[in-house]
Amino acid sequence: MIFWHSCSRTWHIAVTTALTILLVQPPAALAEDMPTFQLTAKNGHFYPETIEAPAGKKFRIAIKNEGPGPEEFESIELRKETVLAVGVTRTLVFAPMKPGIYKFFGEFHLDTAKGQIVVK
Repeated sequence: MIFWHSCSRTWHIAVTTALTILLVQPPAALAEDMPTFQLTAKNGHFYPETIEAPAGKKFRIAIKNEGPGPEEFESIELRKETVLAVGVTRTLVFAPMKPGIYKFFGEFHLDTAKGQIVVK
């Protein structure tokens, strides 16, 4: 009986501590520290064509398709892809990356929808 009471008390302290940390600094506040870059797909092109992101830091790209027609953001080397209907915005999160140039393209407009992420 004493053992159970001791474990229960330890569990209660752990849960209380975790909840206190979450209330003091909620996950949304932590996510706000992550840079977010806007990317627009429009008329078979990406705007801007180049995104500069910080090396060694997690970041997001919010992609909005202004049409006409669907578009797909794809990067083979980054292993990311998402299809967007007209009017849809999607957000992709990128893990910390090493400096370099990472290409992406639009599957529906291979000749014109091209871009790059320059990590510095």
